[in-house]
Amino acid sequence: MSSVTRPRREADFSRFPSSTPIVIDNGASTFRIGWAGETEPRAAFRNVVQRPRHRSTGETVSIVGDTDPALVKYFDCTRSAVRSPFDDDVVYQFEYMEYILDYGFDRLGANSEVGHPILMTECECNPSFSRARMAELLFETYGVPSIAFGIDNAFSYKYNQKLGNCGEDGLAISCEYGTCHVVPFLKGQPVLGACCRTNVGGFHITDFLRQLLSLKYPYHTANFTWEKAEELKKEHCYIALDYMSELQIFKNNKEEAEEKTRYWQLPWVPPPKEEPPSEEELARKAALKEKAGQRLREMAAAKRSQKIVELEKQLSYLEGLMDQLDEADESEATAILGRSGYLSQQEIKSAISKATQSLRKAKGETNGNEDKAEVSAADKYPLVSVPDEELTPDQLKEKKKQVLLKTTTEGKLRAKQKRAEEEALREKLEEQRRAENPELYLEELRARYSELSEKFEQRKRQKVNGGQTNGNHGSSGGVGRGERLNAAQKERMRLLASAAFDRGKGEDTFGMRDEDWLVYNKMSKDNDDDGNDDDESELVRIASKLQEIDPTFVSKSEAVQLTPEPPKVRPLTAEDYRIAIGIERFRCPEVLFQPGMIGIDQAGIDEMVSISLRRLMEDESVKQRLCQSILVTGGSSLFPGMIPRLESGIRQYRPYRSPLKLVRAADPIIDAWRGAAAFAASSKFAKQTFSLADYREHGENLFHRYNIVYSL
Repeated sequence: MSSVTRPRREADFSRFPSSTPIVIDNGASTFRIGWAGETEPRAAFRNVVQRPRHRSTGETVSIVGDTDPALVKYFDCTRSAVRSPFDDDVVYQFEYMEYILDYGFDRLGANSEVGHPILMTECECNPSFSRARMAELLFETYGVPSIAFGIDNAFSYKYNQKLGNCGEDGLAISCEYGTCHVVPFLKGQPVLGACCRTNVGGFHITDFLRQLLSLKYPYHTANFTWEKAEELKKEHCYIALDYMSELQIFKNNKEEAEEKTRYWQLPWVPPPKEEPPSEEELARKAALKEKAGQRLREMAAAKRSQKIVELEKQLSYLEGLMDQLDEADESEATAILGRSGYLSQQEIKSAISKATQSLRKAKGETNGNEDKAEVSAADKYPLVSVPDEELTPDQLKEKKKQVLLKTTTEGKLRAKQKRAEEEALREKLEEQRRAENPELYLEELRARYSELSEKFEQRKRQKVNGGQTNGNHGSSGGVGRGERLNAAQKERMRLLASAAFDRGKGEDTFGMRDEDWLVYNKMSKDNDDDGNDDDESELVRIASKLQEIDPTFVSKSEAVQLTPEPPKVRPLTAEDYRIAIGIERFRCPEVLFQPGMIGIDQAGIDEMVSISLRRLMEDESVKQRLCQSILVTGGSSLFPGMIPRLESGIRQYRPYRSPLKLVRAADPIIDAWRGAAAFAASSKFAKQTFSLADYREHGENLFHRYNIVYSL
């Protein structure tokens, strides 16, 4: 961490006598500390604390003020939030306040004990418990001899009174970081009973701006940090004289709105342009592809060689087994078949035939139509031709299965041949009708196509919606699965259920009789009389005929529009990284006058002046005198347009043609510390402090009646 330098520590702390007071402006935004009588504070930093962990050691450290970018890389700041000791300008978290005071006194040059009187600013009507805890912290931790608390607005008003900006009687409007206050002054002293406060300040403006930009540009939320939002607020925000009129400008007048819009360009790097691959790159890719193909071919050849070896071994074993069976008598043949797992010599011959064909196929040999010839019935059903006397009980069961399968297969082949003959005959008849009357033939095809299409769509609707088949197709009520089945499907389910029920009654004797196997024919889906596949194939055939005759015909399946492809992602440009700040420039500071915009049901700062004057139990002449000396101070008073807007707003609550004068403080940010430093350097300051003995004698009751007399 040699590259990280600590902030400069003052070296002249020991030169000041112990009677010289230390002045602290303890603002919710900035902490300022310096010596009485000086015009500038010695140190000023953000009044926040962060406690991250060191990345290498894991030790927790305290970082006070703004985070140094050179320091962040050594610490994990992602798990520690920035903490403030303030809540609405009142100190509540004294643990964080101690870290801040430690850092402030260290910057000033103090060592173990401070040993100087302290003048610390606070907000109006600061609670007694907060004063007591702060006094206890200063007395017991830092060993200060005496303390004085004063209102920051009062010090700023007295300092500007000395400069001639305001009179002895007047109003102080303070627009601070977390709150806004209005304090009336009579004969140079604040009238705290008539002051007014609202919990809206610069913090809420910054937070509102950050939220609006995050909603407007959700893809750049990470760029809208608190520090950047604060910077944008100070550079670009202003207060509109008439909020609604300003909104209308951005709504209707594009040219003027464009002039008032500011832009913030985020870092953007143009994507690299894709250049066509060079000849060398194409040659390299082709070589890689060829190499990969060669490797795949070698793997396939090795696999084929291994399969050939296995098939040759199997074929050799089967041929040897047949030689043994030829040489053996009947009893030895039965034993050999039992050991080999085959039921008969016919089954072994069928296995030899299959192995021979597989071997020829693996070697790439062809022999005319021999490879395409189907396996003969004798090889496929070897037990059918064997007499029952020569078969064992297990072989008899297998023979019955083969007989059933052979009969079913032959029946399917005959049915297929019959359908082919019928199809050929139908094609011939249709060609004759087409030749005789083409127009009538085309009309019949279209009618048949419409009928089948409607039937097909109706069946699809029944499957999806559960429609009944009793003709009431318009009913929307759902039905069970049983009501959607046809007769063949219901019979198939009945057979399955009865077969499962019979199996649980006793010994399983299914298959002992030949008629038991006929149940598979009854349950076969091929016997389904629904004709779904036939209708669909017929629909396709008629559609192809119509397209052949009428080129303009479009089938319903082709007419269905496909779902459009989602649009391709547009490449990002520099325009996508440009943040436009238009209406946000005056909308965010407007919360000072309309806190309801961010959900705070309190009065705006212009209305607060009227409330404060009503609380002041004086006649109208005194109130007029106060309104002729209104000082606007605080960091949020620096917004352009603040004074005209305040004057316009206050006039709405004052009598007609009532005199009114507003003036901004000489330096709204630092005048409070300068006024406090001038007050601490005066001879009357010592009489306004209280010591540790006074605190121990009176306790917290001391602060109920403690108020200093402000003088210059």
